[in-house]
Amino acid sequence: MRSRFNINNYSNLGQRAITAAIGAVVVISSIIFSDWTYFLVFAAILGFAQMEFYKLCGLDGMLPLKSFGTILGLMLFSLTFLIEKEQFPNEYLYLIFPIVSLTFFIKLYKKTDKKPFTGVAFTYLGIFYVAVPFSLINLAVFSVDQTYHYEIILGSLLILWASDTGAYFAGTKFGKTKLFERVSPKKSWEGFLGGAFSAIAIAFLVARYFHTIEDWKWLVIAGIIIIAGTYGDLIESLFKRSIEIKDSGKGLPGHGGFMDRFDGLLLSAPFITAFLKIF
Repeated sequence: MRSRFNINNYSNLGQRAITAAIGAVVVISSIIFSDWTYFLVFAAILGFAQMEFYKLCGLDGMLPLKSFGTILGLMLFSLTFLIEKEQFPNEYLYLIFPIVSLTFFIKLYKKTDKKPFTGVAFTYLGIFYVAVPFSLINLAVFSVDQTYHYEIILGSLLILWASDTGAYFAGTKFGKTKLFERVSPKKSWEGFLGGAFSAIAIAFLVARYFHTIEDWKWLVIAGIIIIAGTYGDLIESLFKRSIEIKDSGKGLPGHGGFMDRFDGLLLSAPFITAFLKIF
């Protein structure tokens, strides 16, 4: 009798490897194939990540507008993409302000919500914490001559994944000195250094093959990812620890949720985009 594949039959490391391989194929293929496939896949990731964030808020007793907040996040992502792609004029970005203001109108008619201030605040926090970084990626990939350059996002992701992978294996094998024990007891300085070494090594490799930006900029991006990415991981650990959960979701076996996998990108993206736009 033919046996069915079940990822739950594998160890945590096996699940991580299988999920990472499948996810990497999907993400890398979408980035390289066209700007529209990049848009669709990253919009999906954004939607799942923002819903996870609002779910965490709910577990902490908050009542954000989950669906409406996620729609606003996707709208911001779509607008920045279409404007950078020069499908819409820049003035269309102003549409986001009156639409975001609808949050107050909706909360006004929520009779069961006893804390409307916190509901509105956490709805906006989900947009700022999750949707804005993803939207800024659009500015980064179009930062050179207003043309879609997949090398920028692909190179950044390869460096980020190298940092995460290096930190995981170095921390598992050699981790002794706690990095930030109050927030994340398992993270170590040895893991941080292993991640930093891996990120820099991949940055040199990326710079050799991707020439959309100067070589030295890839090293700066690696530095941003090493520092901001680590803080992004710690900040999400702080959120999860405050409500006593291990993972932000269960959508990615072996990795937890989408926020668990892309938390480093959430804090790195604003710095990377600002760096590329300024320099």
